[in-house]
Amino acid sequence: MPIIYLSPSSQENNAYVNGGSEEYYMNLIADAMEPYLQSSGIRYVRNNKSMTAQQSINASNSGNYDLHVALHSNAAPEGKYGSVQGVDVYYARGSVKGRRAADIFARNLRSIYPNPSLVRALQTTSIGEAVKTRAPAVFLEMGYHDNLNDANWIKNNIQNIARNLVLSITQYFGLPFISATPARAGVVKLTSGNLNLRAKPDLTAAVLTRIPNGARVTVLGEWQGWYVVRYGSYTGYSDGRYIQLA
Repeated sequence: MPIIYLSPSSQENNAYVNGGSEEYYMNLIADAMEPYLQSSGIRYVRNNKSMTAQQSINASNSGNYDLHVALHSNAAPEGKYGSVQGVDVYYARGSVKGRRAADIFARNLRSIYPNPSLVRALQTTSIGEAVKTRAPAVFLEMGYHDNLNDANWIKNNIQNIARNLVLSITQYFGLPFISATPARAGVVKLTSGNLNLRAKPDLTAAVLTRIPNGARVTVLGEWQGWYVVRYGSYTGYSDGRYIQLA
């Protein structure tokens, strides 16, 4: 199963025109993303508020991540304060995977942003968290925090934005999006053999590991008869008929 590095802004001094900061609201979005990521079987590691952008890049590059997702909001240049709006999704110039991810994010964000024509996927050669990560990366500027309309949109749509971003992540990896549900304990119940834990909810998908009868697992989500299952260090999909929920 894929694993992402989730990097919400740590820029506490970037004030929103309606109160709060870039760090505060981007971390609220990341908080709201976590239950959707878990239910959909997307593993993640997250930065913390004390880290600089370079430290987040270093942490991302120290692991084997499949996607780096940086959450930020923008500010207009001097002389245009409060007059610019829009969502920009940046990717590294020349990154095929980064561009594909950015296009998916931009397409989905157009469905929830009030002015869809102002949502763009853009290439960059200068934004560190887009160009310096080993993993394909997207750097999201989720509106302009000096613009009252954008700041209010972010503030009033934390859950909707989080859901939309995780939807994009699942689409990028070719996995189903599963609404957030509480994790549940389960026990494997078989008449013989072992239960396959697969990379996707498909009987032809790669087998990640095999789970013995009687093993305890954690069920993170459910999709069309398949359970998203955590077993030890593995997360994948198993046939729900063979797991008894506790």
